[in-house]
Amino acid sequence: MSFEEYAALARQLAEQRRTVERDAAAESERRRDLHATADYLHQRLTAQGHRLDQLGRAIGIDQPATAPAADPVSGSGPGPVAGSAPGPVSGAASGHVPGSGLSAGDSGVRSGSSGVPGPGDGGSAGVAGPSGRSGVEAYPQMPEARLALPTAASPAGVGVPAQRAAAVDPAMELELARRMADEADRHGQQAELLAQRPALLPTWSPLARAVAVYAGCGAAAGVLMLTLVLASGVGLVDGFTLGAWICAGLPALAFFGGYLVLGRWGRPHTVAGNPPRYLPLGFLICFLLVPLGYCAYLLLFRALR
Repeated sequence: MSFEEYAALARQLAEQRRTVERDAAAESERRRDLHATADYLHQRLTAQGHRLDQLGRAIGIDQPATAPAADPVSGSGPGPVAGSAPGPVSGAASGHVPGSGLSAGDSGVRSGSSGVPGPGDGGSAGVAGPSGRSGVEAYPQMPEARLALPTAASPAGVGVPAQRAAAVDPAMELELARRMADEADRHGQQAELLAQRPALLPTWSPLARAVAVYAGCGAAAGVLMLTLVLASGVGLVDGFTLGAWICAGLPALAFFGGYLVLGRWGRPHTVAGNPPRYLPLGFLICFLLVPLGYCAYLLLFRALR
């Protein structure tokens, strides 16, 4: 080999080494990026899990209790179902000797009480007993060794050779996981917005909700006021009692009813503290609506008369 050939071979080897080093550096960089992306997605999913747990506790959903896992050492775990049939007994436990065709209950000989039958006592020989000793196998059969091929269970129950799994692209899998995490964030934000709304009139503003609740309670008190007026007309309620209920009793009942309704169904699940109940506005609505309803009833009654 000449010096020029040796130098060309050295240059080729050096170029191959540099190519291998560049490929190794690129692969190492790719692996670092994949690990960083996986750690970032893990942190995101952990934060999403904590947030979902908080939302579940806020709306009163209990977390399911995890089932206790069986101890692989002691074998403790859920016992067999009562009334189920026991499993198959192994050959050592049942006393069956593999390859001999005899069990522990058989004596191995067909003779009487003696352990080894004498010659000519009518004992049955094994496979090929030697002369003069019946019932003893001259050539004990060894269990046949078979090579099992790797099979996969098919729907038809026939053993089919397992197929090799397709190659998985880590970058594509991480990209799919990132898209699913983004979708989970979007649904989580929608769930938070829904959780910040109260159960009663969720699309209304707090002021409009309070006005509607106090007005509804005042209308219910107006119905009771009409009942008292009719009872007063037949002599069941006197005039002083009717006036006291119209001026103080029924408005107070309407006001406290609206206050309790706003506190129970007007409070969002995830908002801490008490919701705005607009007490002066509620007091004004309730204590004006019932007397005004009574005045409207009197005017209508006189107009009809």
